[in-house]
Amino acid sequence: MVGINIEATKSTPEIKFAGNTLTIKGQSYPENSVGFYAPVFAWVDEYLEELDEGKAIFEFNLIYINTSSSKCMMDFIDKLQEAFSRGKQVMIKWYCDPDNESLLECAEEFKEDVEFPFEIILV
Repeated sequence: MVGINIEATKSTPEIKFAGNTLTIKGQSYPENSVGFYAPVFAWVDEYLEELDEGKAIFEFNLIYINTSSSKCMMDFIDKLQEAFSRGKQVMIKWYCDPDNESLLECAEEFKEDVEFPFEIILV
């Protein structure tokens, strides 16, 4: 499967896939969050559908997300929960500065809603 590689902009995160890991890194406050994440979600849907063995790792290393991006992250995590419920091996590693209280709180709330491995890593 062809990977995904989206360069960061001032308002959108870098999104890269390597090995079995999709990384989302940077800031996320695009004008149209749904439009920005739509191709990412399509790629993730296809990737998870083709995932037979092994674990898919999703790394979030964000320093800021606006409200609409936060909703997209919830939708993203819901996709992972659905895949996990169908027997797919998925895991989130959420990197967070302990001083970034809003993002840490966001990660903790996301973690509460899932059954799959979700690791919050303070950096």
